[in-house]
Amino acid sequence: MLLLIKYATGVVMMISDMQMLVSKKIKEIEARENVEVMMAVESGSRAWDFASPDSDYDIRFIYVRSATDYLKLEAQRDVIEWQLDETLDISGWDLQKALKLLYRSNPTLFEWASSPIVYYQSPKFEQFKAILPQYFSKKKSLYHYWHMANTNQREFLNVELKQVKIKKYFYVLRAILASQWILEEGTNPPMRFAELVAAKLPQELQPAVAKLLAQKVDVPELKRVARVPELDEYIASHISQMEQQAQMMNELQQNAWEPLDTLFMSLIK
Repeated sequence: MLLLIKYATGVVMMISDMQMLVSKKIKEIEARENVEVMMAVESGSRAWDFASPDSDYDIRFIYVRSATDYLKLEAQRDVIEWQLDETLDISGWDLQKALKLLYRSNPTLFEWASSPIVYYQSPKFEQFKAILPQYFSKKKSLYHYWHMANTNQREFLNVELKQVKIKKYFYVLRAILASQWILEEGTNPPMRFAELVAAKLPQELQPAVAKLLAQKVDVPELKRVARVPELDEYIASHISQMEQQAQMMNELQQNAWEPLDTLFMSLIK
């Protein structure tokens, strides 16, 4: 069964049974946890456009409680971990937690807000998104993507391995290209890997990446392939540059609590 959904971009597309299932899960969360879900998006490889046939669905959401709940002396959990199995990975953050993380320019929030796969979005989240640009930090985002690239390269693409998981190439490349976007555009990078490749990957490397991508979408998540020397060289040189660029970046931005307090008060009324 297929229905129509309007994405945050304004594009109207067909939604599948999986998206209908997510909608059902949102209703379950709201009923059992006594919360209001403000948004739910895809945050993993499906949003990045390099999912394998057996990739799970990484669904992330932000929710808000009633004003009464926030006034209770007993602390409320600020995370809901709803489901984790072979198909669905569903978890979310409380609005208060999200705003505190936004004060610290947490890059994950910017990724969620820019996801191309939006399962649900309320007017309250539109207000949340409107305030995001005030809290974007180029330096913190660069460190975020450098850590992502460095960790995956060190653990899964190190020189001792003759064969590697295809998806790890994409995890590392996406982080490197996102950092290039931040440095050159000064804004939060797009989630879609294809956009980053088209904008930031050298032309001579694009055939190798296209070949890997064609393999990945047709093979299981854990599939290994032979090393790709030209990509290994590109990755090694850029990871060290990413850290240096982040360290050298001076950022005088001082985030303010007042807009976040105002938004929080307006959303819990």
